[in-house]
Amino acid sequence: MCYALPGVVTEISGRNAVISYFGEIRSALCELTNIRPGDYVYAQGGYVIEKVDPDFAREMLDTWNELFLVLQERDTAMSEKPAPEPNDRPLQDILDKAGAGEQISRDELRYLLTVEEPDRLERLYRTANAVRHLHHRNSCCVHGILEISNYCSSDCLYCGLAVNSTLTRRYRMTRDEILEAAKEAIEGFGFKSLVLQSGEDPAYTPAFLAEIVAEIKRRHGVFICVSFGEVGLDGLDMLYEAGARALLMRFETSDAKLYAALHPGDTLDARLSHLRHALKTGWLTVTGGLIGLPGQTVDSLADDILLAGELNAEMFSFGPVLASHRRRDIIPATESQMLRALAAARLAAPPQAKVLVTTAFETLSPNARERGLMSGASSVMLNVTPLRYRADYAIYDGRAHATESIADQTRAIIQLLDRLGRAPSDLGVATPSLSKLG
Repeated sequence: MCYALPGVVTEISGRNAVISYFGEIRSALCELTNIRPGDYVYAQGGYVIEKVDPDFAREMLDTWNELFLVLQERDTAMSEKPAPEPNDRPLQDILDKAGAGEQISRDELRYLLTVEEPDRLERLYRTANAVRHLHHRNSCCVHGILEISNYCSSDCLYCGLAVNSTLTRRYRMTRDEILEAAKEAIEGFGFKSLVLQSGEDPAYTPAFLAEIVAEIKRRHGVFICVSFGEVGLDGLDMLYEAGARALLMRFETSDAKLYAALHPGDTLDARLSHLRHALKTGWLTVTGGLIGLPGQTVDSLADDILLAGELNAEMFSFGPVLASHRRRDIIPATESQMLRALAAARLAAPPQAKVLVTTAFETLSPNARERGLMSGASSVMLNVTPLRYRADYAIYDGRAHATESIADQTRAIIQLLDRLGRAPSDLGVATPSLSKLG
């Protein structure tokens, strides 16, 4: 659980803090030295990130108490398993197994990825939503993503930011611009989890990026996730030492030949070496694949989902490949194909893993966010990049939320989560009053 609500510390044991949220007990690693039992804290991603003034914490929890219970009841009512269809084997057997929280096999996962009939897909979606509720209750992580540069030295054949693309306007935020944008997201809108993202920009050395992370951590209580591509294993170590604790890096496909064909000069092994090093070092990983790659098969997509699980991903990130000015010939996946993949991923994922509704999926379909959250997903990202730069992060055409203010995005997601009975996890003090308005 990672609600951006203060919890009270009930016990400290070494680096582990036991935290109570409305009587629900969770644990988190505590790297802060001034935390004692009885203190109120924010925790994100399994880490204590900030000590909270006790009067403020109690006031916020009083405000949340009744609303929290209402949201829980609403989500519970909307997360019931579908009625079984005993004449639809083997689908029903797989759904029963997954619905009970049991691990499904590769063959069973592959079967789920071939379901096409609308009524059978709906049972798959509803089962995935019930499993999401089983493992995560009504928590929905809401992260801010700040895209600090659209320069990239890689030449991925489908990507609008690739070094050889015809992108007309490149940008690179300065140190001060990055710190100011982070401040707006964290202090202005209450985000407690922030993703820093860029292309593989050669001007941003690991030392520079680490200094930015360290300064943000010095100024704010926030959980930092980084997504800068392949910065090298030493670079990962520098970023971790600076205070980053999560790595967003898709492997994109588990098929080494397909990866090489789409990434000239790069290898899947190099990509995976970063993820495996991060896992070994202690990073939380956010990873997954692209859906609809030319040459992708059901088998390779099933292997993609399983690979994310093998990498112990904290969050599964699967999005559609979309056309860009680089590749106009791409035919994207349909909404139902995407929902099927997200639902299958939820049923195959380890219990602790979350499933993300990506911006690419939201670009593909205006219904993606709500339908994804009702099909097993439990995480979304809001774009906090300054508007003067946001449209230029043109990784694909027509990106969703490119012109929406942070205020409009937060208002929309809070209203949606209120309707679905989810507790928004990373919007801090803005949450209670806006939820009541929703």
